Amino acid sequence: MKPIPGINAPAKGNMAVLKPYDANKYVPDGYIFTRWVASMPWWAPFLILAVMAIWPALAHAQSRFSTAEAFDALWRWMPFLLKSGFFFNVLISVLAMTIGTLAGAALGLAQISLHRPVRAMAWFITQLFRNSPWLVLLFIVLLAFPFEVNIFGTVVRIPDWIKGVIGLSFPVMANISEVVRGAIQSVPTTQWEAAESLAFSRRQILWQIILPQCYKRMLPPWMNWYAILTMATPLCSLLGIEELITLSRQAMESEDNHPELLVPFFGFALLLFFAYCYPIARLTIWLERKFVVKL
Repeated sequence: MKPIPGINAPAKGNMAVLKPYDANKYVPDGYIFTRWVASMPWWAPFLILAVMAIWPALAHAQSRFSTAEAFDALWRWMPFLLKSGFFFNVLISVLAMTIGTLAGAALGLAQISLHRPVRAMAWFITQLFRNSPWLVLLFIVLLAFPFEVNIFGTVVRIPDWIKGVIGLSFPVMANISEVVRGAIQSVPTTQWEAAESLAFSRRQILWQIILPQCYKRMLPPWMNWYAILTMATPLCSLLGIEELITLSRQAMESEDNHPELLVPFFGFALLLFFAYCYPIARLTIWLERKFVVKL
């Protein structure tokens, strides 16, 4: 083979040579968020909080409100923020993940349908919600859905947090759809052919042979998306939904909005989300290594 300067032979000049792009070498990592969280040591949020606390200490010279008073205010509000705030974030994430998982599983199965119109519609819905900003979807749901409905003469009010659950379930649905489709298509086609040779129907092949093998493959990415969803629940605060961030702002306003309150209250929110999502991230990485498909 004739040597090519700059690739398999020394360059003859000072001009840079761009090497061929290897598409198989650079594969997108769907667990980049989870790997980042799991790689953080347990003491990282405490270190960040300590660094952030330097600012109110420096500002104390110009304010009569001390850092100690700020943490004392946080201590008084902590049970309320935990019970009525963070637990509500967890509730929103669990409900949105439940709805998104059920709808996403159905949409993922529709993507492998034998009927072309069904596949095309499922693919369009998946790509539409998968590539849409989460905050935009939340605003659309909040403004498009009615505030109340009339059912047989009875007026039923729809609270804003229900709209938040629905708005967050749409992107989750689209991403779970891709997880289901990818897991099913990762099963070797020889298993489909072997089952067809034994006169199994397509429904029997899917529910009795293919899907049981997909559960372990889908579990790590499913948990990864749940961690991402939980971290996205503070977006609901922009819609006025009373969750942790909204209640933290209200608590700071009741304490006269001193700048020294920012680090304790939002640092407390950071620690809560980290303490909840860090074990999920570690478990996700462990499950990914345990259930990895070995070819």
